[in-house]
Order: sequence, then structure tokens, then C-alpha cells
Amino acid sequence: MTALPGLKLGPVGLRFRLRPLVVPLIALAVTVFVVALNIRLGDFPMSVGDVLRVLVGGADAAEQYIVFDLRLPRTLTGLLIGAAFGVSGAITQAISRNPLASPDVLGVTPGASAGAVGVIVLASTYGGAASIAAAIGLPVAALIGGLLSAALVYLLAWRRGVDGYRLVLVGIGVQAFMLNLTYWLLTIGDISQAGQALVWITGSLNGRSWGDLIPVAVALALFLPLSLVGAHALGALQFDDDTVRNLGTRVELSRFALILIAVILAAIATAAAGPVFFVALATPQIAQRLAGTARPPLVASAIIGALLVSVSDLVARTAFGIELPVGVVTAVLGAPYLMFLIIRKRREVRA
Repeated sequence: MTALPGLKLGPVGLRFRLRPLVVPLIALAVTVFVVALNIRLGDFPMSVGDVLRVLVGGADAAEQYIVFDLRLPRTLTGLLIGAAFGVSGAITQAISRNPLASPDVLGVTPGASAGAVGVIVLASTYGGAASIAAAIGLPVAALIGGLLSAALVYLLAWRRGVDGYRLVLVGIGVQAFMLNLTYWLLTIGDISQAGQALVWITGSLNGRSWGDLIPVAVALALFLPLSLVGAHALGALQFDDDTVRNLGTRVELSRFALILIAVILAAIATAAAGPVFFVALATPQIAQRLAGTARPPLVASAIIGALLVSVSDLVARTAFGIELPVGVVTAVLGAPYLMFLIIRKRREVRA
């Protein structure tokens, strides 16, 4: 695609490419269309005019309840967690220089699952822990579990610095440990607790409220701009450490700060809706291929992540007659894509 004319301000020169600019705009337009469908469709279908009338305060109490209390917070929560997973996955893959890396590998989602299932089981199985678990709450427990697990991965991977390859290997080990911890917690709970926990660890947007939406919105408002500021360092980290130092970038500080942003975004998104698998894995690679860039673009990854979760939630709510957890749909869509990435990576290694 043709490059746009460059811009030069003193010693700073910038060149613009049309494709990386057009792709996010098209994805944003499609996302707005899907969001409108998500708000319109359901057990009580509404026209676009009805929705607009509700948004300006001109509808009756029942329509306002459907839009403001049921559909709008759920739709916006899905939108924002998709964006958070997209940015987190883009940073993780760029730092590790591995398209198969994701926040799952950093231990965020399995750690969050272990924390949430621990609260569900301990809150009613063990009386002494019930008050503590109830005071912590499910989202906070998931957030703490995700952050502690990611911190464990980072510390175990540290050998006078953190290498991307070692980070992935340690992350796979910690991920396996956290998954087995989650399964063990499920075995010591009763059937009702296990059922509640299984719904959460599948990833669901059902019943999400403004209270679930606000923490994700605040996290994105704070950390998306910071990640864009760190995009220069992210580009430098594509090279070996000696080259990065020669470019004037502080390797470990930049790597730690960017990983911290990725972990916080993924942990808060997971705390809001559970581990919605494959979004953080697939979104950055889709954005990179569509935009034709050397590494996953942050803004395009955020928008396509929001689009992927919104489409999956729409399918989960309306396509099967019964409502499915959104994580089931993203897993069905993401599993073939993961196989494609593995086969493609294998061919690259052989070549």
C-alpha cells in the first residue's frame, strides 16, 4: 500500500504508511456496528431508534432498565476487556519475540483463576476462611492471584536480567502449576461451588454491571497511553540486549515497565469477566498481519481485541438458543488459529 508523504520537524522526521492507519479505522467502524447490534438484540429486541431514545432519556422505565442496567454495561465491559487483552498480548509477544506468547504464559490468567476459585471454595468450605474470602471478594482475589503469579514468573526467570525465551519457559511451568492448583481446589469444594467456579473460569459476561466496567476503564485510561509512550522502547526490544543498549534504551527497566503494564491490564480484565482465552493470543497477530507491521501494533490490537470479544459475545447470546459463556466462543474461534500459528512456526524453524 502506498506510503503517505513524510513529516519533518527540525531534526525529527516521520514517515506515514497508509495501511497501519486505515486498518484501525475500519476495525473501529465494524466494532461500533457490532456494539449497536449487541445492545439492540436479545429477548426484548429494540430498534436503533428505540436505543437512541433510551440513551437520551426519552423511554419508559422498562426500556431504560434493559439498556442501562442489562445490555450497555455488559457490552461495554466486553469491549474494554477485549481491548485490554489485545494490548497486553501485543506487549507480551513483542517483548518475548514469540507469536505464541500471551498473558496466559506470564501466569496472569491461571493465577487469577486459582485466586477466584480459592475464594469460591474457601468461602463456604472452611468457616475460618469464610470471612476473609468474603471480605476480599471474587474480582479482587482474581486480581491478586494474577499479579502474584506473574511476579513469581518474573522472579524465577531472572538471571541478571530477563530473557524473553526463558520468560516463556518459566511461564509455561508456572501456568501448569496454577492450573493444577485450580483443579485441586475444585475437587475439595462441593458440587454447587464447583459449578460456580467452572462458570467463572470459562469466562462469562453474563450479569456484568457498571461496577465490573469501571476498573477496566480506569486501567485502560491509565495504562494504554503509557504503553504508547513506551512503544519506542518496545520497538528497540526486538533486538538483542547489546543492540538495545547501543540504541540508548535501558533494557531491564523498559522490559520490566512494559511487562508490568501487560500484567496489570490482563489481570484486571480477567478479574472483570474471567479468563477469556485466545483473545490476547490471536488479536496481536491478526492486527500485525492486517496492518503489515514488523511487530503487533498496540492501537490496532486494542480495537481488534474489542471487536473479537464483542462478536463472540453477540454469537454466544443469540446464535444457539441458549446463552453460552463468551469464553467458549473465543476458545472455539481461537483453537484453530493456535494450530495455524504452531504449524506456521514449525515451518519457519525448518526453513
